[in-house]
Amino acid sequence: MTDVDVRGARIHVRESGDPSSEPVLLLHGIGRSLEDWAPQHARLADAYRVISVDMPGFGFSQRPEPTTLRTLAEGVLGALDALGEHRPVHVMGNSLGGAVAMQLSVLAPDRVRTSTLVNSAGFGKEVTIALRLLAIPGLGRGMLGAADRNAMRRTERALFFDGSFVTEERIDHAVEVGRQPGSAVVFLEAARALGTLRGVSAGWRSALLAEVARHPKPTLVVWGERDLILPAHHLRAARAALPWAQSHVFAETGHMPQVEKADEFAQLVRVFLAAQQVSAR
Repeated sequence: MTDVDVRGARIHVRESGDPSSEPVLLLHGIGRSLEDWAPQHARLADAYRVISVDMPGFGFSQRPEPTTLRTLAEGVLGALDALGEHRPVHVMGNSLGGAVAMQLSVLAPDRVRTSTLVNSAGFGKEVTIALRLLAIPGLGRGMLGAADRNAMRRTERALFFDGSFVTEERIDHAVEVGRQPGSAVVFLEAARALGTLRGVSAGWRSALLAEVARHPKPTLVVWGERDLILPAHHLRAARAALPWAQSHVFAETGHMPQVEKADEFAQLVRVFLAAQQVSAR
């Protein structure tokens, strides 16, 4: 683990693998951290330079400016620059990280080689009620202020189909992240920028997907069929919006297949990335 400076803000990153290998960039979801990608470092680092980032304001990173999809993507680009990584990356994003990955491909298409979107935001209105309630003035800050250990346990339980993944270590980490200065502010900014009490806003979704269609990249879209945060039927909308994309559904899996089905996920993406290397020759 290390920290880099991006426009005066401290951004927390993790690297593994040979720095000369092709770069893979891993992006987490709302209110989460790079720990959500920890299992993939061990499974991909033999063949790739693997970089995971606490996006600006999340995890243990500072917030240089108000939180939007664009500022998150710019912060990620700044972190890559600070690490000296200027080659096109294979970007993988979970949940909000998927939307940021798409924003990245629009903002700097020459910096993205492939996209892997994992239970990604951006393909449907439906989202867990816990995130929709944050849009209510006064209530959202109160909910986040009450993020004690029991609340964190409930949040972790909602992420996984298999409850054995809700470990004390995960809850400890979630509590520590939730106690970081400004974490509630960033969470609310992101939630309110992307949605309302009625669900994920259509405006930014349609605009982003239209821009992504102008800069198509080799894309893999995956979902856990038992996702309680963003329902698996959003995959149908993803297939319609990104007709060039490959797709896969993980059975009996929740919101984070990269954790819950770590081996299967790694094998799937390795085959996908290897195919892109062959086609580029």
